[in-house]
Amino acid sequence: MNAKSILKSQFGVSEQDIEKATNYQIKHNGRLEHILVNMGSLSDEEVPLFLSKLLDLPLLELESWLDKKLPSIGVDEFQFLQSQDWLPLEIRENHWIFAALYPLNLAMNEWVQQNNLEVSVYIANESQLQSLIPSYGHSQIDTDDTQYSDAEEEKLKELASEAPVVNLLNSLMAKALRQGASDMHLEPYQGRYRVRYRIDGVLHEVERLAPKMQMPLVTRLKILSGMDIAEKRRPQDGKIETKIANQEIDIRVSALPLNDGESIVMRFLRKDNVQYDMSILGLSTDIEGMIKKDIKSTAGVVLLTGPTGSGKTTTLYTFLNALNNEDVKIITLEDPVEYQLPGINQVQVNSEIGFDFAAGLRSIVRQDPDVIMLGEIRDKETAQIALQSALTGHLVFSTVHTNDAASAYTRLLDLGVEEFLLNAALVSVVAQRLARKICSMCSIPHPDKQALIEEYGLQEFIQKYGLSHVDLRKGKGCDVCSNTGYKGRMAVTEYLNCDNTIKSLPKNADFISQAKHHNETLNRRTLLEDGLYKAAQGLTTIDEVLRVAG
Repeated sequence: MNAKSILKSQFGVSEQDIEKATNYQIKHNGRLEHILVNMGSLSDEEVPLFLSKLLDLPLLELESWLDKKLPSIGVDEFQFLQSQDWLPLEIRENHWIFAALYPLNLAMNEWVQQNNLEVSVYIANESQLQSLIPSYGHSQIDTDDTQYSDAEEEKLKELASEAPVVNLLNSLMAKALRQGASDMHLEPYQGRYRVRYRIDGVLHEVERLAPKMQMPLVTRLKILSGMDIAEKRRPQDGKIETKIANQEIDIRVSALPLNDGESIVMRFLRKDNVQYDMSILGLSTDIEGMIKKDIKSTAGVVLLTGPTGSGKTTTLYTFLNALNNEDVKIITLEDPVEYQLPGINQVQVNSEIGFDFAAGLRSIVRQDPDVIMLGEIRDKETAQIALQSALTGHLVFSTVHTNDAASAYTRLLDLGVEEFLLNAALVSVVAQRLARKICSMCSIPHPDKQALIEEYGLQEFIQKYGLSHVDLRKGKGCDVCSNTGYKGRMAVTEYLNCDNTIKSLPKNADFISQAKHHNETLNRRTLLEDGLYKAAQGLTTIDEVLRVAG
């Protein structure tokens, strides 16, 4: 089969895209598969497999070579081979075995002929070649020193700017974005340098690089994010603004010194494709209706509660977006401002100059806003100003860190807020977690459906909440969901309306249990019950519900 037939039949590239790529190739040269990658029609990970099928050559199985003694070759010869992305795995007299990024490399084929060699080639990807390089013992820096000399710093900068390091980092970031990762973690682990992506809130290991790749990668990221490359004893933070695969991306970078190196965490903030729509949150229909009513209030406080990473800020942005129009002035106070919302005045706190949440909130209320969003209530002063602002005609949204909705009352009381102020200002409290959704492309009926229905009493449960039947499902695993069975996330929520009954309850040690009982009498679900409600509809799995809300 020729290249075009393979691309169409085995990689699903359309005839139209192949034609566009071919026309571009005729005008500007370049490799067809690289043009298709730049067009977004083919992924980086698919290129080695495409070459393997096109050239009938095997793919490199890295693990089988990492523990072997690789050939000892001179520095000049190694640097030439490395520059051509061909690395020798074994030398048997005139027969050399190579790992190669591109077997049709013209310079390498001429070199093979000049040296009268027979060769066997395994097709490798960029990260596999980088994992092999340190085993040859060339061009490495001792990473154990706490300080670097000027010469070592310059050498580090050179290593970090070399094409293999640049290409490896770009490849890892592009792959993370394609898989929908929110974060990328690079850290030493069991003698290697591990790369993990956080996808839908769960970490997945994707690569294990050679340990001596740590320093060039860390240095490259420090240079890009404006950190001090010589400082590896203190934590550092930085920021990268870049464009990857036609996406505008802000990347928050955090470096943390460990006993055996540095841990780097990158948070991807996509500028182009962030949507704040109530339908995307995945709220249950009854809860969504109650929340929509609350956010149309002219004054009062609506609180979101939950741990870090439970989607509170995204939900608040969605509420603001629903209210955002020309006759409403909305001001937010955040730490930090991660996404810019059109038509909304967003303010970032700066504790270094004394501009904290309390000081910022005092300034905001003088700006005559209709709606205020406060990133987090952390202390008594901020809480009191927020609640008093609600009493003077402002609608205030904010967050607190508690495990459930009723605990928001006790948390604010612990901060020193008066009970009468809570009763007067609070409109509702929504506790939230994020549960992964079953992948729609590989969703199948759960094989243990009947046993799970009986174990969790789901038949009676769905009758209580008005569902006609139980539809337990699971994801089989496919290419779309990276074989996890899950794709995307949705909110699992507990709603507490601060009605007259809640206001009249004494805020003592029994308040939380009494508030929960009141919610139960109104047929409102706890976090766990809302998760089971969604699992019964085939939207997520019971295992996932128990993970986030059990």
